[in-house]
Amino acid sequence: MMHRLLLKGWENRSMAFPDTPAGTPLEVGAEIELDVTGIAHGGISVARHEGRVVFVSDAIPGERVRARVTDAKKKSFARATTTEVIDASADRRDHIWDAASVALDPEDRAGGAEFGHIALERQRLLKAEVLTDAMRRFGGVELAADEGEDLSEALADLIEAAPGDDETNGLGYRSRVRLHVDPETGAVGPYAARSRRIISVDSLPLANDGIAQIAPLGDLMPGVATVDLVAPSADDPRMLLGMAGERTRAGANDAVKELVEDRGFLVRAGGFWQVHREAPALLFTAVRDAVSDLIEDGRFDPAAGNLDLYGGAGLLAAAVAEAAGPGLKITSIESDGAATDDAAENLAELVGARALTARVDRHLAELLQAAAPVRDRLSRGTVVLDPPRSGAGGEVTAQLIQLAPANIVYVACDPVALARDTKTLRDAGYELTSLRGFDIFPHTHHFETLAVFERA
Repeated sequence: MMHRLLLKGWENRSMAFPDTPAGTPLEVGAEIELDVTGIAHGGISVARHEGRVVFVSDAIPGERVRARVTDAKKKSFARATTTEVIDASADRRDHIWDAASVALDPEDRAGGAEFGHIALERQRLLKAEVLTDAMRRFGGVELAADEGEDLSEALADLIEAAPGDDETNGLGYRSRVRLHVDPETGAVGPYAARSRRIISVDSLPLANDGIAQIAPLGDLMPGVATVDLVAPSADDPRMLLGMAGERTRAGANDAVKELVEDRGFLVRAGGFWQVHREAPALLFTAVRDAVSDLIEDGRFDPAAGNLDLYGGAGLLAAAVAEAAGPGLKITSIESDGAATDDAAENLAELVGARALTARVDRHLAELLQAAAPVRDRLSRGTVVLDPPRSGAGGEVTAQLIQLAPANIVYVACDPVALARDTKTLRDAGYELTSLRGFDIFPHTHHFETLAVFERA
């Protein structure tokens, strides 16, 4: 679902909170009662104590909790962890994973399921609040409801569930899991929630059945540092062992087959692939639909200099091709040579597609020096990008602005990074025309976002 966006010209703001009345000084270890009022980037809840912002973990907005102060160095805010829920939210649930329960001390609980005590629908609302707050603070963009729709309804629709998650309560979705090995005991498990201590567990409720079949839970694996479990959608599950003191993992360079709708993709077992079983198809469809809308509006030129940046194994380039048809010309850029090889194989049937191994910033710098006809083709083109968690960043965003493509389709895994890049693009004359969020990491604070920008 796409949402109309009301642009209000908000100024860019830093994440710092203004100084507030200090009240009674807070000391580490002090117990305080808090009314939790909101959610912040990173999935931590927000409250105030005598005017001072307190970031409090393991709480849900709307609750009253007792919390222990863990950090009080800053004048404007403190950090605390919930020790007792005085007035619980109707959305509080028994944690989906006993080993990660918020009833355990953070040092003793498994990480990777920090929202597991919150009802799934409320998790998506909290993620929608994080996204809209980030876009308002850093992107200068305010979400507005469609005519006749309440804003709360727009928020409820902003973060879309992956198919099947509501039926499974968001369990059994991960096709990739990394475990770690305690160097002293050889015990295998995930890291603790807030440290690199290894937590022994007897289940992995977020993992799919293929991973559950091969997970070495309860085993001792001395000499091993990491255990990567991979369960492809169209191949056998496998275990990749990273030995202590070695940089390579046996089997990591083996090709495995993933199926997205009816299309097969070859991917290195140790390479990047979305971990949610439905995420590749969900993002493939979202990008295809975004490009289809651009085609319908007469804004997409298949013969122009279209780019797929941070292209990985070619998933999103293939999505563009499905929308644009056989006349598409597109270049996929990826710094990982093995992933580029996979992309070349996956895009081989597309005559106008090619995959290059290069750093994105360096390749764009070369394009900026290209001859006028090449620059003209690029200015008529569409750029699809799926950067790392840090976002495209200042240098790459500035280069894109100089290249001035007609459209930018931006897939983001961090809302603040996206929002900062949004402001830069908007200041350069691009209009944000579509924003969609995808809950492809249930029971965590993470989510993915698709933003479409059009050059005004």
